[in-house]
Amino acid sequence: MQILVAEDDSVIADGLCRVLTAQGMTVQVVDNGATADLLLQRADTPEVVVLDIGLPGLDGFEVVRRLRARGGRVPVLLLTARDAVADRVRGLETGADDYLVKPFASAELVARVRALARRHGAPPALLAMGDLTLDCATRRARVRDRVIELSVREWTVLEYLLQHGARVVSKQQIIDAILPWGDDLTLNAVEVYVSRLRLKIADAGVAIRTIRGFGYMLEPVAHDAP
Repeated sequence: MQILVAEDDSVIADGLCRVLTAQGMTVQVVDNGATADLLLQRADTPEVVVLDIGLPGLDGFEVVRRLRARGGRVPVLLLTARDAVADRVRGLETGADDYLVKPFASAELVARVRALARRHGAPPALLAMGDLTLDCATRRARVRDRVIELSVREWTVLEYLLQHGARVVSKQQIIDAILPWGDDLTLNAVEVYVSRLRLKIADAGVAIRTIRGFGYMLEPVAHDAP
């Protein structure tokens, strides 16, 4: 599950990232409303947005207003230290789907994020192509009845490719999917992960095809293909 967190307090943002990633979610963190607004204009929007109201520049209310004005349907959970009823009402009337007042329990945050994802159409529990199946609930990858062992980053790359089906994704998109919270990863490292995955799924009836100058895509292949 892809989550966008917009929070300008670095301590809170780090805590949110840790809590959500511990639940198997992929989290991208930004610290201002303008960046959040730009990301929400992209085609590959997240499944849920966790949005602080008191952001610098564009506040959370304005980010939600612009998102809904563009027809964006991604669910939004507002976070704020303001406990006034008027602020809650304004946020919901602007287009937010839910509201949490700081401080809040981590378990409640996770429960609300999952509920929003379910309500608006969570990603499928199983991703499959050819004889390759990824069980996103148990984090197990299989080729037919054989479990294949994947590192966290290998899993994320393969999951991202399967989520995009027969569409081409760039190396930079893969980097953003693996490390949205800003760690370092080179384009060469992506090539290494793809190379390892090709070996591990060689008999799965699926190939990771390189589209020169663009990136990678998954495609089904015959089992006797070279």
